[in-house]
Amino acid sequence: MFLYLWILFGLFLLHESIVLAKHEIPFTRYGVAFINAWILAKVMLVSEDLNIARGFENKALIYPVLYKSVVFAVVFVVFYALEEVLIGLWHGKTVTGSIPEIGGGSLTGILSTGLIVTFALAPYFAFREVGRVIGQDKLRALFFRAQTRG
Repeated sequence: MFLYLWILFGLFLLHESIVLAKHEIPFTRYGVAFINAWILAKVMLVSEDLNIARGFENKALIYPVLYKSVVFAVVFVVFYALEEVLIGLWHGKTVTGSIPEIGGGSLTGILSTGLIVTFALAPYFAFREVGRVIGQDKLRALFFRAQTRG
C-alpha cells in the first residue's frame, strides 16, 4: 500500500516539477511524496479497519473496485485539505488562509482532481479485489512466478 502510494505521489510531484520548470518556478517539495504516502497508507489501513468502503463484494469486480477508488479518493482529498490546514496553523496562518486550492480552487478543478485520484487508485483496488476473489497466493503466483505453457 505504502509503496504504491509513494510511487503514485512521486509521479504526481514529478509532473508538477516539470510543469513548474516550464515557467521557471523552482520546485523543492520532493520529500512530500514519501511523507504523504506514509500518512495516507496509515489512513487507508484505519479506514479499511473501520470498513468505510465495504460494499458490492458480491457484484462484478468492477463495482467494488470503482466504489473503493471513489471512497478513498474522497478520503485522500479530505485528508490532504486537513493536512494543509494543520500545516498552515502550525505556521501561524488562519484556518481559511490555510485551506488549499485543490485543482485551482474551482468546482471543476476539485472534481477533476478527484477523478484523477480515483482512476490512479483503481489498479491498486483491482489488484486487491482480484486477490480477494481468487486468493492472494494464486494472485502472487500469477504475477511473480514464471508461467509454464503446457
